[in-house]
Amino acid sequence: MAMTREQMDRKIDAHFAFEARDDIEGVLSTLAEDAEHDVVGWPTGPVHGRESARGFYDTLFADLADGKVQNLRRYYGDDFLVDESLWQGRATGHPFGLDGRGRPLSFRLLHVLEFTGSGDIARENVWLDLATIMQQLPQD
Repeated sequence: MAMTREQMDRKIDAHFAFEARDDIEGVLSTLAEDAEHDVVGWPTGPVHGRESARGFYDTLFADLADGKVQNLRRYYGDDFLVDESLWQGRATGHPFGLDGRGRPLSFRLLHVLEFTGSGDIARENVWLDLATIMQQLPQD
């Protein structure tokens, strides 16, 4: 049975809320046990399994702070959601290999999510506007 838009919205909004609180266990709880987690350009490439995504979030939460996600638009299918959002916060560590120095950072990101029949995220595919990130975090 296909999920409703409201059910998909609740799941992704919960996922983003856990990210905003740097709550790794919460984020992982939104993923299916055998989820595919794919942040395009991330050195590991796609990983499979909830626990395999942990390393990405450990790094992300060490590198970015005070993150807020503003939804710009969403597109829905029977078992998928495409979310375009704006992330805003601070680069406190070395996000995406760049020295953050605590500077403010804002960039668009695109999530393509597929859901299981029980409503967990079966696949999370994330695309980041790396060009904008690099413009805001120039390296000396």
